[in-house]
Amino acid sequence: MFTGLIQEVGVIESVQSNAEGKEFVIKAPALISEIKIDDSVATNGVCLTATQIKGDTFKVQAIHMTLKKTSIGSLNVGSPVNLELSLRPQDRLGGHMVSGHVNELGVIKDIKKMGQNWEITIGFNPSIRKYMIKEGSVALDGISLTIAQLGNNDLTVAIIPHTLKNTNLGRKKVGDVINIEVDMVAKYIENFILHDTDKKEEWAKNFFNAKYED
Repeated sequence: MFTGLIQEVGVIESVQSNAEGKEFVIKAPALISEIKIDDSVATNGVCLTATQIKGDTFKVQAIHMTLKKTSIGSLNVGSPVNLELSLRPQDRLGGHMVSGHVNELGVIKDIKKMGQNWEITIGFNPSIRKYMIKEGSVALDGISLTIAQLGNNDLTVAIIPHTLKNTNLGRKKVGDVINIEVDMVAKYIENFILHDTDKKEEWAKNFFNAKYED
């Protein structure tokens, strides 16, 4: 489990294809002392397991399904990646609950500078629109962000200078692919409604007809 607060922008040092998918060696000098073999590390929002530690680098394996569903497979030597270590029980939850399981790939449609801030618009498959609300949370390449504007197939987020400097967003350009993870709470609610068939109609009726009295 993660929070979407990026701790370091690492750099891909090597990429090796194998029967299982691809192995990546990632340079992370600031975080490496905290990473141990078998630790989960969110890499551009994708939960991967450290399999080897060497110097200031760690190795991860991305399986074929991960390469298919995320942008990890397009990373090359020198690519910057957002890194976050898994949440500890005593940590502050500064962002929102992020699982590291990417739901969809988005494409950057527009980047605008607004004073010292930036507005980035991401296009996405309309199938995930139902899990989003304006001013709700979304993880883009593992970064916890607030949806400022929301359409049927795109969303806009406002990026402050600190986020731009301390993540890979400052290197993004129009047309780049980005990993999207929706707020998991929305998916749990959907699952509950769809599968609790005995109470579905009663729940919906009570929810939409609820009245609040003083």
